[in-house]
Amino acid sequence: MTGIKMVNLDLKDRKILYHLDLNCRQSNAQIGKKVGLSKQVVDYRIKRMEEEGIIENYWTAIDTFKLGYQVLRIYLNFQDVNNEIKNKIIEHFINYKYIWSVASKKGPFDFSVVLWVNNINEFYHFWKKTLLIFEKYFVNHSVSIYIQSCNYIKSFLLPDVNIKSNRKMYETICTGKTVTIDEIDLKILNEIAVNARVPFINLAKKFNCSSQAVNYRIKNLIKNNIIQAFRINIDYSKLGFHNYKLDIYLKKYSQRDSIINHLEKKSNMLVLNVAVGWADIEPELVVKNIDELNEIINELDSKFPEAIRKQSFSLTEIQHKVRWLPVLE
Repeated sequence: MTGIKMVNLDLKDRKILYHLDLNCRQSNAQIGKKVGLSKQVVDYRIKRMEEEGIIENYWTAIDTFKLGYQVLRIYLNFQDVNNEIKNKIIEHFINYKYIWSVASKKGPFDFSVVLWVNNINEFYHFWKKTLLIFEKYFVNHSVSIYIQSCNYIKSFLLPDVNIKSNRKMYETICTGKTVTIDEIDLKILNEIAVNARVPFINLAKKFNCSSQAVNYRIKNLIKNNIIQAFRINIDYSKLGFHNYKLDIYLKKYSQRDSIINHLEKKSNMLVLNVAVGWADIEPELVVKNIDELNEIINELDSKFPEAIRKQSFSLTEIQHKVRWLPVLE
C-alpha cells in the first residue's frame, strides 16, 4: 500500500467515474450530456484515467445464483509463508475456474476466497487438493455460505451532492428459480464479464452472428436479471481511499435492519455482504483513513449501544481477482 501515487481528480472526472459505474456501456456522448462536457473531452478524460490506472477495468455484474450456482467463502490465516509460497497459494486459487474473488487482507484474517459451487463433491475434491498442497501454511481457515450481495451507488465520488436515499443498485441473492440459457448466451457473458464495454460488433464477429442478435440476447439477459449492471473497477488508493470490510456481531438481532438502514445512508458504503457462518452484518466501505472508519464504528456503538456485541474490520490490501462468472473452458 506504500508508494502509491495519488491522482487529483476534479469534479468532472468524478462525475464521469460515477456515471460509468452506473452503466459503463452508455456512450461517451451520453455521459458528456450528463456531466456537461463534449464527447471528445469525455473520451480524453476516460483514456487518461485508464492510463493512470484509476479505471482498472469494466465488468459485468452477473447473478450466477440464477444460473444454478451456490457460493462459498473461505477465510484463511497463514503461517510460515514467504512471498514465494504466498504467490503459489494465490496462483492456485485464481487459476481455479470457479473462483469469484481472491484478495489479500490485513485484519482478523490474511486471505479471502469466494467461489461458486454447482457440485459439492467437486468443491470437496478441490479443497482436499488444496489442503494436501498447502495445509502446513494454514494456521486456521473458516468456510461460510454466501447468501446475498447488496451493491450501492458510489455516491462518495460526488461529495457535494447529498445522496441519502435509494442508494441500492441491485442485490444478488440465492433465491428464486434458475434461468436456462444457451451456449451463445453463456459465451457472451464470458466475454463481457471482465470487458463490459466491448462493442456488440466485436461480439457478433466472434460468434458469427449479427450485432442485432447480440443486442437482443443481452437485453434478454438483463430482462431475466442475469445481467444486473455494467460497472467499473476503481483503484481507490490512487484517489486517497482504502477499502475496508466491517464485521458486526450482534447481541440483539432484532436491531439488524435498523443498523443496516443506518449504514445504507452513508455515501461511502459500497457493498453489504450476507453470509451464514460469520458476522451478522458485513458492510464494505471506502474511507480516507482509519480515523474515518473508527468514527463509523464509534457512531454505531453510540447509536445502538444495546445491540452490538463487537465489531472488527479488515483492510483489502490487494484484490488479485474479481470475476462474476466461472471461466469457460
